[in-house]
Amino acid sequence: MDSDYILETRDLTKDFKGFVAVSGVDLRVRGGTIHALIGPNGAGKTTVFNLLTRFMDPTEGRIFFKGQDVTAARPAGLARRGMVRSFQISAVFPHLTVLENVRIALQRPLGTSFHFWKSERSLHRLDERAVEILHTVDLGTFADHVAVELPYGRKRALELATTLALEPEVMLLDEPTSGMGHEDVGRVVSLIRKVSAKRTVLMVEHNLKVVADLSDTITVLQRGQILAEGTYAEVSRNPEVLEAYVGSNHA
Repeated sequence: MDSDYILETRDLTKDFKGFVAVSGVDLRVRGGTIHALIGPNGAGKTTVFNLLTRFMDPTEGRIFFKGQDVTAARPAGLARRGMVRSFQISAVFPHLTVLENVRIALQRPLGTSFHFWKSERSLHRLDERAVEILHTVDLGTFADHVAVELPYGRKRALELATTLALEPEVMLLDEPTSGMGHEDVGRVVSLIRKVSAKRTVLMVEHNLKVVADLSDTITVLQRGQILAEGTYAEVSRNPEVLEAYVGSNHA
């Protein structure tokens, strides 16, 4: 295994009773970079994410994280190892405050069950770190707000905060700007750039402006296979990529 790559797949394949959603994908994600997975609708991006985070078993192929074969790992085991899928497994509770949400997420690395039954006073030792994380995602002034009352973009920031509480080495972001207005998109792009320091980010994203703005490397999928890979400048000039996007809804 190449030590430069923190996450790799070999011949990753998923066959749904004759429909091959992912076929022979060899993905290599370099540590400390932002890597985007893009492609037209139905290209297999979400299936690849589900396979990588072990929410789905591959039909064939292997997955390696930090040089270790994790093909048979479970999602919780991967999270403990340092690979976390943001916006999917984040512990966000709508009727708790923003601070309480992050504090609950901070309990997970302690290796204990969530302490819902414990007095609030006993959990105050986590407050300092929770506040630090909230400031990282620009939610410091929202600490006492109930999560359900947050604007949509701020809710996504809270989900990112709860993921950061798990101290991930690799963050997998599943369409982090989906459904957002221009202002919220700009804010989340800034947050992703900020939290990617000393971390690796792999993201599925439809907004190609976001991809161009953030990504070091882009892998383009089409019909479950890798069509092209490189920088945004490289893949955006690729005739096969341009053809794949013709008629799609991407801009």
